[in-house]
Amino acid sequence: MVAEKTTFALLFGNRGMFPGHLMEEARAELPKLLESWGYKTICMDEDATKFGGVETPTEGKLFAQFLEDHKGEIDGVILTLPNFGDENGAVAALKNAGVPIFVHAWPDDLDKMAPELRRDAFCGKCSITDVFWQNAIKFTIDKPWTVRISDPRFKASIEKFASVCRVVGGMKDMVLGALGARTTAFKTVRFDELALQRHGVTVETFDMSEVFARMGTVSTRPEYTQMITELEGYACWGGVPPEAMYKIAQLGTVLNDYITEYSMDCLALRCWVEMEQQLHISPCVLLSMLNNRGIAAACEVDVCNAVMMHALQLASGSPGTCLDWNNNYGDEDDKCILFHCGPVPASLMTGKGQIADHAILSNVVGKGNAYGCNVGRIKPGPMTFASMLTDAGKLKCYIGEGQITEDPIADDFFGCAGVAEIPNLQDVMLHVGRNGFRHHVSVTAGHTKAAMVEALGNYLGYEVTEL
Repeated sequence: MVAEKTTFALLFGNRGMFPGHLMEEARAELPKLLESWGYKTICMDEDATKFGGVETPTEGKLFAQFLEDHKGEIDGVILTLPNFGDENGAVAALKNAGVPIFVHAWPDDLDKMAPELRRDAFCGKCSITDVFWQNAIKFTIDKPWTVRISDPRFKASIEKFASVCRVVGGMKDMVLGALGARTTAFKTVRFDELALQRHGVTVETFDMSEVFARMGTVSTRPEYTQMITELEGYACWGGVPPEAMYKIAQLGTVLNDYITEYSMDCLALRCWVEMEQQLHISPCVLLSMLNNRGIAAACEVDVCNAVMMHALQLASGSPGTCLDWNNNYGDEDDKCILFHCGPVPASLMTGKGQIADHAILSNVVGKGNAYGCNVGRIKPGPMTFASMLTDAGKLKCYIGEGQITEDPIADDFFGCAGVAEIPNLQDVMLHVGRNGFRHHVSVTAGHTKAAMVEALGNYLGYEVTEL
């Protein structure tokens, strides 16, 4: 999974009593720098306004039309202030932007404070953020208040803002497929479909009987043969009965059909126990493959964590997975074992998984009746974790960061697991327990908490707790 290049529209804020030549320097330097970092930029024509900046409401309306003309091409706006900038022009330009806005101010140099040289962007940024707040225009700001574009901190802010843009853009009008009813035993994964819809998440629901019926129709299709080939290359299948792989390939073909037919961004699947009882397979490796492709796929019909997995992978640009808060790790208060039966994407594993019978469900359905678990270990490294629930029409989530460590887990520990080290883990678990959160947690590689909090809390209206 590779994140597409983020495209920024650049707005250069101007105020006539301050040096106009600073606009020319900013227009020459900033686009070139951003493009060297791998971003795309578009700017209003330099001749469209005085100095190619935006000062007056009339100039702001020209920029607003520029955004409208490029609607669908722009992921976010960078409002940069080479001098003080004018809040009235900025409001007219961006009140209907429809994408995240980053407000940046250039710093003054202590040896360039004469009227023909000074910027005063430190103060101008205060004015613009104040009037944006008055007009309910959502925006992003970061530390330091003013920063040179050559400063590594500016690059870090832009990287974070790009993640915010990906999450906001990718979470609007998203489609989630819920395949199968919630398992009766798991009331923990209940959700409010209307609350999701009001936040831009459409849930399409399907009965498992329909899924099973469609599986019987795919064996003559080239997509089914291709699925077998993909499965063989994705994991190790030694000891797995061929008929189990064929059933898994049939199910994978049908899942791909649903994804295509309904333009699904992510899905949540009822994974037990009908599959094991009737088909004698488990779908874990298919969920792993989907996650690795960038289609967030949660098991146990955990719709809310499918949403969070989708957000996490948008923020990080790499796949996510759904895991259980599963075991303490000895007496270490800040460590625990995160685990699931096998939906972890290959990119988050230490190596190829081994397809196996479901060692836990086989106690119910009998040995040899639940092949499809993708057994392995989670790759060490930094990670971000999150989970969500619906409550009284609201979407409530928590977001935190930690590490997957190299600490050992016993060889006979079933499924795909890793040891997580999370600062103040015991407080995290108290928050989970006291606030009705489920036993699942979504995880992706890298530290993206700041971008997630900004995107979900500031722009999308989720109630976010930072842990």
